[in-house]
Amino acid sequence: QVQLVESGGGLVQAGGSLRLSCAASGRTFSSYTMGWFRQAPGKEREFVGIISGSGARNAYADSVKGRFTISRDNAKNTAYLQMNSLKPEDTAVYYCVARHAPGYDFLGSRSYDYNYWGQGTQVTVSS
Repeated sequence: QVQLVESGGGLVQAGGSLRLSCAASGRTFSSYTMGWFRQAPGKEREFVGIISGSGARNAYADSVKGRFTISRDNAKNTAYLQMNSLKPEDTAVYYCVARHAPGYDFLGSRSYDYNYWGQGTQVTVSS
């Protein structure tokens, strides 16, 4: 069982930056693919990006590619989402997700691929 706790959300002006953190419980953090989804009011949950357990591979939604970067520190059991050049349309609740993938790089981009979810953190980008 893995518990995920996000932090780092807040209010930022368009063009600004935020870094979200996701702290995970457990002793086998490096065997989990970690990722981020987001959900804006009135919209469906949307894939943002993911990173493999080793950190060697990642994938991003086209809407954030070149602006957002996912990283992880396996020694600290923490994943990060660095968000630059933020736009008002990035406003959403951001969720950290995890999936156990021991020994292989899982890079699924569908919400049902992930069985561990954090409680979410609000990101609001003002114009």
